[in-house]
Amino acid sequence: MNDLDKLYERADRLLDHLEKFLPITQPEPDWQTAIAFRWRRQGNAGYIQSITHPHRITLDALCGIDDQKQRIDQNTQQFVQGYSANNVLLTGARGTGKSSLIKALLNKYAGDGLRLIEVEKHHLVDLHDIVEKIYQRPERFILFCDDLSFESDEPGYKALKVVLDGSIATVSDNVVIYATSNRRHMVPEFMRDNLDTRHIGEEVHPSEAIEEKISLSERFGLWVSFYPFDQEHYLQIVRYWLAYFGIHEMTALARTEALQWALERGSRSGRVAWQFARDLAGRQKSGYGN
Repeated sequence: MNDLDKLYERADRLLDHLEKFLPITQPEPDWQTAIAFRWRRQGNAGYIQSITHPHRITLDALCGIDDQKQRIDQNTQQFVQGYSANNVLLTGARGTGKSSLIKALLNKYAGDGLRLIEVEKHHLVDLHDIVEKIYQRPERFILFCDDLSFESDEPGYKALKVVLDGSIATVSDNVVIYATSNRRHMVPEFMRDNLDTRHIGEEVHPSEAIEEKISLSERFGLWVSFYPFDQEHYLQIVRYWLAYFGIHEMTALARTEALQWALERGSRSGRVAWQFARDLAGRQKSGYGN
C-alpha cells in the first residue's frame, strides 16, 4: 500500500468517526394525524417521534377515581381552551389509574388540539430543547413524565425543577407538564434528614435536606392523590372489565377468584382488576374456565 492509499484510508476512518457527532436529520412529526409523541435521542441530537398506535382508553373506563378525574379534567379543559392552567403531579398507589387518566384526557381533547409528548426520566435534561421545538405551534402540549423517582443529585431532577420554576426562560403558554409518581416528593426521604432540624423556642426549622426534597413537588401547581381501592370499588372495576371482555354477569365463583387474584398480588387496583378480567375472559373463551 503506497502513501496515498494510506492517506485515503486514514481520511475514511476520520470521516466515519466524525459522522457519529453530526446531527441526524429526522422527519418532522405528523402533527395533524398523530396525537401522541415521544422524545427520542440519536447520537447527540434529539427529536420528536410520532406514536402510531396510542392507548385509546376513555374516561368512562376509569372507575373509582371520580374526584381525581374531575380535578384534572377541569385543569386540562382550561389549558386546551387557552386559559391559565397548572402543571400537575399525580401521586399515590400503583395501578390506580394515574397514567391512564392522562391518556384518557388526551383522547378526550385531541380533537380540540391537545397533543402529548412522553419524556423519559433520563431525557428530562432536554426539556428546554423540547419546548423550543413546539412553542410556536398552535397545538396545546402535555409533556408527560411517567413514574418519576429521583435521587436528589440526578441531572433530570434539577432540569425538571428549573423548567417548572426558576428558569430565566419562561415556559411556553402552550405547554404544561403532567407527571406521575408513587412518591409524593419523588425523592427518597431518610431518618437522617431530620437530624439537622433545629428547634428555636417553640419554632421548628426543618433541615435544608428536607427542604430540598420537597422543593420539586412544590413546583407543581396541582397535586392529585390516588389511594388503594377498598373491596367494593375493586369489584366494581372487575365488573366493568368483565363486561368489556364480554362477560356481563359476575358469578359468585368469579367474585371469589377476583378477590383471590388481588390477595395474591397484594393490591386491589384498577390494573389488577383488568388483569383478572383479561385472564378470566381468556380462560372462558378457550374452554379452560368452564
